[in-house]
Amino acid sequence: MSDQLFILAKITPKAEFFEDAKTAILKIITPTLKEKGCRQFIVHEGDISLYLYEEWDDQAALDNHYSMPYVVPVFESYKEWLAKPVEITKLSKLG
Repeated sequence: MSDQLFILAKITPKAEFFEDAKTAILKIITPTLKEKGCRQFIVHEGDISLYLYEEWDDQAALDNHYSMPYVVPVFESYKEWLAKPVEITKLSKLG
């Protein structure tokens, strides 16, 4: 069994912070894709939520991502920006 992680994160900001959250997340795409262990980091937009599809080599790579200096301020801002907690779904690749 592979240690590779597939993550879908649903981020639902308060309406007045939607653009702030979107801008902040878009700014971390390029540095995130350069991180060791990051295979994909794709952002999608819905009506009231943002969705991140992420692929990581393993849990250690994801944990390292969470501690990056460009990620920590985004998580701090979530405390004010979000309408509800981030919903994380871990996926398993079939086939």
